[in-house]
Amino acid sequence: MKSLSVSKAQEQITYELCENFNAWKSCPCSNCCTSKSLSVIAGPKYSVNQLTIYLMTPKISWTSKFSVCPESAMACAAVMIPGLLRCSVGAIRIEAASLRLTLSTLRHLTLTSIMKSKRKTDHMERTASVLRREIVSAAKVCGAASESPSVKSLRLLVADQDFSFKAGQWVDFFIPGVSVVGGFSICSSPRLLEQERVIELAVKYTNHPPALWVHNTCTLDCEVAVRVGGEFFFDPQPADASRNLVLIAGGVGINPLLSILRHAADLLREQANKRNGYEIGTIKLFYSAKNTSELLFKKNILDLVNEFPEKIACSLHVTKQTTQINAELKPYITEGRITEKEIRDHISKETLFYICGPPPMTDFFSKQLENNHVPKEHICFEKWW
Repeated sequence: MKSLSVSKAQEQITYELCENFNAWKSCPCSNCCTSKSLSVIAGPKYSVNQLTIYLMTPKISWTSKFSVCPESAMACAAVMIPGLLRCSVGAIRIEAASLRLTLSTLRHLTLTSIMKSKRKTDHMERTASVLRREIVSAAKVCGAASESPSVKSLRLLVADQDFSFKAGQWVDFFIPGVSVVGGFSICSSPRLLEQERVIELAVKYTNHPPALWVHNTCTLDCEVAVRVGGEFFFDPQPADASRNLVLIAGGVGINPLLSILRHAADLLREQANKRNGYEIGTIKLFYSAKNTSELLFKKNILDLVNEFPEKIACSLHVTKQTTQINAELKPYITEGRITEKEIRDHISKETLFYICGPPPMTDFFSKQLENNHVPKEHICFEKWW
């Protein structure tokens, strides 16, 4: 047996953890809760990334940030309460954050890195080997809107000051009462989070439980939890060499690329105002969707093109347009798919290529760029499923 000491309201509370993770012993603190127990569901040989922890105590107010220490060789995990600064290796650490989750939100909130699902393309399975931050932070829905007939955007308030991300990354999306963990790319810029503690997501309607929840159940002030992950990002440092960007998006693959585009615009503003910082080159966005109603964030994109006409350009493609294209959009619209030649015309030693869309699209363009001798380290792609 191993014990973990926890301090709460100047009381010492010790949870004894069985090495086979069958159960926690009841909490000895009479003021803590009524049921006084936590249920840990795992087998004796599971690693911390394969544990599913359910909070079963209905009256404890737990803090909102979780930090997993995955380096432990043995399976070891714990759920701590406010006031804990550090626990033994392999445990989960909690620090008080300004936004707290209610118990109804935390109940059945999984803290796993692998969640089984009947879907073959489950986010947690696809990204099991992808780097993630250790922190899981509480978030509250503070805005929602329809971006297209099939896509709903969310604004999430994340008060945790330790929560951050790089432009292009995604979040694991933990929903109370939903056992499947969602995976959604952030479409806002890191600057918005710094200034307002807000991130934005855009979720396409599917039968996947997290997407169904976003479209059918989610309302203002709903509480969820998020954890940043992903190796697809643009995060230049001030001393880095100047680069041009070519962004290639298909459908909702625009989400991480919009984050990168907005971050690039923030860098341009910073360069103009301070005359220092990272000096970015030109940015060209190629974006394809079925029709203009499915081209997400059109106004946001064109606003940036108009704000930086010498730096930012876009080519919007529609493949199945059946209605007349409005006058404002028409100069930017091409009917038909993005072509290899369009992309090839932008190849240079100073250019980085970011591709996000359906797997056949990302495979095609990444292969074509390699065939045209673009270094692999200059080609970044992410597939949405």
